[in-house]
Amino acid sequence: MSVLCIICARGGSVGIKNKALIKINGKPLISFTIQQAIKSKIFSEIIVSTDSKKIQKVARQYGAKCWFLRPKSISTSNSSKLLAIRHALIESEKYFKKKFNICFDLDITSPLRNISDIQSSYKKFKNGNYTNLFSVNEAKKNPYFNMVEKKGSFYVLSKKTNKIYFSRQKTPKVYDMNASIYIFKRGFLINEHRLFSKKTSIFLMPRERSIDIDDSFDLSLVKYLLKK
Repeated sequence: MSVLCIICARGGSVGIKNKALIKINGKPLISFTIQQAIKSKIFSEIIVSTDSKKIQKVARQYGAKCWFLRPKSISTSNSSKLLAIRHALIESEKYFKKKFNICFDLDITSPLRNISDIQSSYKKFKNGNYTNLFSVNEAKKNPYFNMVEKKGSFYVLSKKTNKIYFSRQKTPKVYDMNASIYIFKRGFLINEHRLFSKKTSIFLMPRERSIDIDDSFDLSLVKYLLKK
């Protein structure tokens, strides 16, 4: 089984400038994900997809392979990440001259994941007949109970049913996609342009390992937790 790990890192991050290279405990943010991938010992190859020469240099220093720069056309804030992952898979198969059965995407903005999360999600994926899998945590808010949206000039519950719920615990279970781990079968990633299928599954992670760094507040939380 040939397994590829792709770590995507745009140079033009919007929420936090140069996010991939922000220092936490003296190390660039991207290094945490690279080192977790290496220590998991499940990947045939670990590569970084970036449009930045600075990130490319740092990625190599921490042990990832990074020989190409991602085209600008799929490196904007409006670009689909699936396109970047697919592009990296195709480039990797050309470079290594082989096909990869399974492709991981580990997001650099989720450094609180641990090695066992990577290993356990891989085990679940291998043992199930899934096209793809992504990591989640239990949602704190629920669209059937305490999430609202505007419709016309009114605010209503995001999910309306005939049943009235008096506590969040009684509502249908919902999850937050925590942007930590994505796993794809090669055929699904190459041929599909979507994230969900009838054979999509999830890997549940605890909330304390599910912070996705999107702004300065998230960054402060992660810095605090990694220093503990």
